[in-house]
Amino acid sequence: MATPFDKYAAKGNELLHLLAEDLQISNEKAFRILKAVLHVLRDHVSIQASVQLMAQLPVAVKGVYVEQWHVNAAVKKLHVPLDFFNEVCLYDKSMALQDFENYAAVENSVKAVFRTLNYYLSNGAFEDIIAVMPTEIKKLIENSIGKNRMVL
Repeated sequence: MATPFDKYAAKGNELLHLLAEDLQISNEKAFRILKAVLHVLRDHVSIQASVQLMAQLPVAVKGVYVEQWHVNAAVKKLHVPLDFFNEVCLYDKSMALQDFENYAAVENSVKAVFRTLNYYLSNGAFEDIIAVMPTEIKKLIENSIGKNRMVL
């Protein structure tokens, strides 16, 4: 008999498998990429936007989102997608060279994370995130998810 914890883990694994399938990579690599993108995202949105986003994530993914989060830290400003990609590589640390062969791979991975999150987040959650991003990063996110919310 499955416990509630097993159900939480299964839903988190479902998200992870979707991302891995989209990128045609291992779950381990998908996890590192998901974690890096979520951590960059949370550092660039308000606590309120983070809480609204987390409310819709699978419980296991919420844990990834908040891992090593310094809630009192000031919200950093991004200017262009390259800034976002650079920070994803920094969060991925020593695995960045293994996970991304170039910036096109980083961009593709970031877009895949947003596409995957699109299955779990309401339009309002994405609108809250997009609203605080600079124009070029807004376009990156919007181009990643398209015009409509996808439902599993």
